[in-house]
Amino acid sequence: MDGPLAMAEQKIFAGHRIRRLRRTAGLTQAAMAARLDISPSYLNLIERNQRPLTAAMMLRLAELFDFDPRSLAADEPGGGGEALRRRLADPLFADLAIDRHEVAEWLAAAPGGAEAFARAFDRLREGGGPISDADEDEAVAAVRREIERWRNHFADLDAAAEALADTLRLDDADLYGAIAERLRVRHRIAIRILPIDVMPDCLRRLDLHARQLQLSEMLDPASRTFQAAYQLGQLEARGEVEALVAGAAFGQRTAERLLRRHLLSYFAAALMMPYDRFLRACERTGYDLELLQRRFNAGFEMVAHRMTTLSRVGSRGLPFFMLRIDRAGQASKRFVGASGAALAGGGARCPLWRVHHAFDRPGVLVRDLLVLEDDSRWLTLARTVRPQARSPRGMRAEFVVALGLAADHAASLTDAAGLDLKGGPATPVGLGCRRCMRADCPQRAAPPAGRPLMLNDRERGLTPFTFVPE
Repeated sequence: MDGPLAMAEQKIFAGHRIRRLRRTAGLTQAAMAARLDISPSYLNLIERNQRPLTAAMMLRLAELFDFDPRSLAADEPGGGGEALRRRLADPLFADLAIDRHEVAEWLAAAPGGAEAFARAFDRLREGGGPISDADEDEAVAAVRREIERWRNHFADLDAAAEALADTLRLDDADLYGAIAERLRVRHRIAIRILPIDVMPDCLRRLDLHARQLQLSEMLDPASRTFQAAYQLGQLEARGEVEALVAGAAFGQRTAERLLRRHLLSYFAAALMMPYDRFLRACERTGYDLELLQRRFNAGFEMVAHRMTTLSRVGSRGLPFFMLRIDRAGQASKRFVGASGAALAGGGARCPLWRVHHAFDRPGVLVRDLLVLEDDSRWLTLARTVRPQARSPRGMRAEFVVALGLAADHAASLTDAAGLDLKGGPATPVGLGCRRCMRADCPQRAAPPAGRPLMLNDRERGLTPFTFVPE
């Protein structure tokens, strides 16, 4: 059951969103209350998050103000209370002891301030260093916030891709062939595979003059299907994509283009792995990564990313996060999804996490059971991936893609077989040295932020950074 009725069961508190909607419409509380046929005092309670929205009121708001009620659940400042608590768990705030009630009061009383704090914190942590003034860095951070706000699940795109996938299956069991035929017949665009010497620095190009979608011969079959699906999304999912881009209200073209690219990639993956079919396959195979790749003719990274998007109301998958890093530990992709995992956050990563070891075992799935400082346990699965693209000099990129899941949810995974998830040995890791309070770590490269050092000329501890404990 989707839509406002399903959302009402979640007790949506969206006072900040209603207040913004009212102010945008230029209405006083009394005027808006009259339109909604409620008392001004009741509207005041809603705006202060002391009353949830009812299904009837969501329908009335949608009718009067022309907006999608489903956006309410994804429009909380800073990603909502849970996301703000993750940020406040940083050691920088350890002495403040801010509890969940204070966070809830903050969201209710000053949603704009909470959003401002979240943006400033995310920009600071994006590179683990000072805030950057570069427009490109700001755009990337803004898009990541928007994706996290939606928990990397875009219901309208999933629905559109699922409907189109069903139509294409009726025409041709071969998805690539069906997409190629639809592009040719409906959009008068032919697909042409070109040699690398013709397209040395490009994997996909749309030549409108020749009415051709030109693909590099370097693309493997799964990637060809993905690029063709991406192009079809540009033509047939434009309305859904542009609505989401407009709703983000970035105010800068770079961020809009980055989000549009993400959304079109999301649509392409959803077309290759339609929601219901993919979720059923995940549950029946124990989220077997290798089987899912073969069943849906997709790459490892495609399947891993798709697993982070399974948050449909009433039909949710397991809450995975995904991270893609290079050998220097830099993250080029990270999706928290519904996992709430601090491990997928920005900044530095713990060198004890065996995700880094996957580079030494190309193509092999590396399992690691982790325990964080709060005693939460996580199972991560990591493997190298090598994109088809290569530079004219022959250099090729290499990444590790890691999937993570709270150990409490991982018992049904095929790839968790033989592990004692609750009581077995686990690697003690932190969230990077500057955020880690483990005093006995021999790998420590820096003291934790906000902790004064304890220096003793007559002793040498496990690390050169002995610090004052909490």
